[in-house]
Formats: sequence, structure tokens, C-alpha cells
Amino acid sequence: MKLKWERLSRKIVYENDWMRVLEDDVINPGGGRNAYGHVHFRNRAVGIIAIDDEDHIWLVGQERYTLEEYSWEIPMGGAPLEEDPLDAARRELKEETGLTAMHWSELMKLHTSNSITDEVGYVFIATELTEGAPEFEEMEDLAIRRVPLHQAIHMAVDGEITDAISVAALLRLHWLRTSS
Repeated sequence: MKLKWERLSRKIVYENDWMRVLEDDVINPGGGRNAYGHVHFRNRAVGIIAIDDEDHIWLVGQERYTLEEYSWEIPMGGAPLEEDPLDAARRELKEETGLTAMHWSELMKLHTSNSITDEVGYVFIATELTEGAPEFEEMEDLAIRRVPLHQAIHMAVDGEITDAISVAALLRLHWLRTSS
């Protein structure tokens, strides 16, 4: 399907190692001309629901600077655009929790805040886990929790987990398990 938006010009407003802020001069679907600002990410998001034989998963807690809040989330991180998302998920799971997994499957692909960003996220399920030591990055000060999957789903439904990728992934997994 051909989009009705027409870009006339583009300028870079700001950029760093993680993102580029763009402002496009566009003709919108109604025929009007306006500026459209958006963020281009240099990475894809990857999230992991690591499930053990007792139906427990791992969550990571950390301060989220942009929100000025503490956040509980599934393990996740960034995958450079040239890296396979599954390879990045394996790396992020090891880095944030110390876990490695024998089996992986893709749970979902999603877009976050798609009116102002082009970020794409992938979530994987990791099973047959082996525990090891986490390998935190310099900017990470993570707490790690192993919780029953049903408790994590309740945390998402009750608003204790608010990260969009985590909530979507937990609810999708719950729906897949209960709708068949």
C-alpha cells in the first residue's frame, strides 16, 4: 500500500550513539504541509522471557533515568541494526541475568511509540536454562528477581510492570497459553 504522506525535506536536529532526532517537512494525508519530528533509533529492542522448568521467569529492576522511576522489566537491550536480533537476545540475557538457554523461539515483533519513533522490538522465549554470572555494562545497576510467571503477569496487569515491551510480551504469552 502506498502511503499518503509525502516527505519534502529532512534535517537532523540532534544525534548521538543511540538515536537521531529528525524533522521532516511533509505533506500530510489531508494535503496540508507541516513539520513532523521523530526519533530514529540506531538499535532494535530485544526482550527475553526466560522460563525455567518450574514456570518461573527472570525480571530485572533498574532506575530509568528518563522516567525518574525504578522499573521492573523482562531482560532486554539493544541490537545494532546489522546484528541478528536473536544473537543480541542471547547476549543480553547472559549480560543481565547470567543465564544461557538451549532453546529459543520468537514470541513477537512490535513497534514502540510508533507515532514518533521507528523503533522495532523483538521478544524471544528462552528455555532449558543454565545459570551463570551476569556481565553488567557500566551503565547498568540491575537487581535480578526470579518470580513465578503468573506473578509477573499479575505485575503487568496491576501496573507494577509498566515497560511497554515487558507488558506486551507477558500478556501475549499469557494469551497464547490460555487461548488454545
